[in-house]
Amino acid sequence: MSLAREANFDGLIGPTHNYGGLSDGNLASASNAGLVASPKAAALQGLEKMKAMHEAGLWQGILPPQQRPHLPTLRRAGFTGTNKDIFEAAWKQAPRLMKNCFSASSMWAANAATVSPSSDASDGNLHLTPANLSTMLHRSIEHPQTQRALETAFPFASVHPALAEQSVFADEGAANHVRLCGARGEQGVELFVYGRDGYAPTRAGYPARQTLQASQAIARAHHLTPRRTVFALQSDAAIDAGAFHNDVVCVGALQTLFYHELAFADTAAMQADMTQAAEGLFTPNFVEVPSSEVPIADAIKAYLFNSMLVQMPDSDRLTLIAPLETKENAATKAYCDKLVACNGPIGEVRYVDVRQSMRNGGGPACLRLRVTMTEAEWSQVNQGNKFSPALFEELKIWINAFYRDALAPEDLRDSSLMEESFVALDELTRIMGLGADFYPFQT
Repeated sequence: MSLAREANFDGLIGPTHNYGGLSDGNLASASNAGLVASPKAAALQGLEKMKAMHEAGLWQGILPPQQRPHLPTLRRAGFTGTNKDIFEAAWKQAPRLMKNCFSASSMWAANAATVSPSSDASDGNLHLTPANLSTMLHRSIEHPQTQRALETAFPFASVHPALAEQSVFADEGAANHVRLCGARGEQGVELFVYGRDGYAPTRAGYPARQTLQASQAIARAHHLTPRRTVFALQSDAAIDAGAFHNDVVCVGALQTLFYHELAFADTAAMQADMTQAAEGLFTPNFVEVPSSEVPIADAIKAYLFNSMLVQMPDSDRLTLIAPLETKENAATKAYCDKLVACNGPIGEVRYVDVRQSMRNGGGPACLRLRVTMTEAEWSQVNQGNKFSPALFEELKIWINAFYRDALAPEDLRDSSLMEESFVALDELTRIMGLGADFYPFQT
C-alpha cells in the first residue's frame, strides 16, 4: 500500500463573481439573481477556507479562475474586432449570451472534473476527466480551460479531454461522484450517481444533468475495475427539490456515505451494490438522514450535505465542514448536534463562512475538487497550485488590489471590468507559475 492522502483543490473565485441566476434548478442561484455581489469578499472568504484546511494539516491546493468575459465563445458566435469591439457589440446584440460569458462559475471546482486515484486504476495512473457541463451554457464553456489548468497542476497525471458536448454524455464532474475506501492508498469503490439515461426521453421538472452514459464512459477511460464501480440513480424527488447535483444530498469519505433519505431512487439497491463492490476491502458505513428529522427542503436550503467530509490528522472520526447556513437552520443544526453526540463515524462539525458562494448555490463542497494522491504524486504537483502561507499572503494582496468591493448586474456592461479582470489574471499567472500563455487573452 502506498502512503496517500486526500488533497482539496479549491477554485479561486474570479474578479467577475456576480449573481446572474443562470442555473436552472439551483434554487439559491435563482432566488438571489440580480443582487449586488462582492467579488473581493467572495475571493477572500474562499481563501480563508483554504487557509483553515491547510492549518488543520490537510493537503490544500488551488485552481485558478477562468478568463471572463470569455471572448472565444463570443468570437465563435460571430463577433469580430478588438476585444472592446466584441464586448460592446455583444452587449448590444446578444446580452443574454454576454451574461453567460461573464459567469465566474468555475469557482465551483467540484464540477471541474471527475478524479480517480492511481490505486483504483488498473494502469496505475491518476486520472482526471474535465466535465463538459453541457446542460448549462455558462458552464459548458469551461472545460477547455479546465483541461489546461489540470494539465498544468498535475503534469504527471492522465488528464483526458471532456466527453462529447452532447445530451447523451452530459457530465457534471465530481459533484455526482463519491469514492469510498478503507485507507487512502488502497483500492477503493467509486460511486457514480446519475440523474437520467441519456437515451431516454427528457424528464419533466428541473433538468437531470448527469447521464448514465457519461458516468460509464469516464469509468472506462479511468481504467476502473467494474466490480469495484457502482452506478446509482438519483431520485426525481431530490432533483425536483433543488438537488441539481448529487453532492447537494450526499457526501462520503473513507468508509462512510452520508446522505439524505430521498437522495437515491432505490436506496436499498445502492447499499447492496456498494456493499458487494467493497467486499474484501472494507465495510461501508451508511449514515442516512431521515426526512422526519431533516426535511429535504431544509437540507437543500441549508446545504447540510454540500459540506466537506474530511478526516483531520488528530481525529479518528470524520469532521463535517459545513456552511454557516447549516448552523442557522433549526433542523440541520439539531441534526448536526445529534450526529456529534452519538458514537457514529462523524465526530465533529465545523462551520465556515462562504456566504458569497452560497448565494449562488455553492457550499463548501462545491468549492473544492478532491484528489487522492500518493506522497510521490503530491511532490510533482505544480508548486504554484499548492497552498502555502506565503502564497496566501500574496494572493490576499492580489485580491485586494484587483477585485471590486461591489459588482451589480449593470456593472458587467462596463468594459473597464474586462480590462481589470485581464490585468488581474495576467498577474495571477506569474504568482502561481502558470505560464505566460495560460489564458486565451494572453495568446
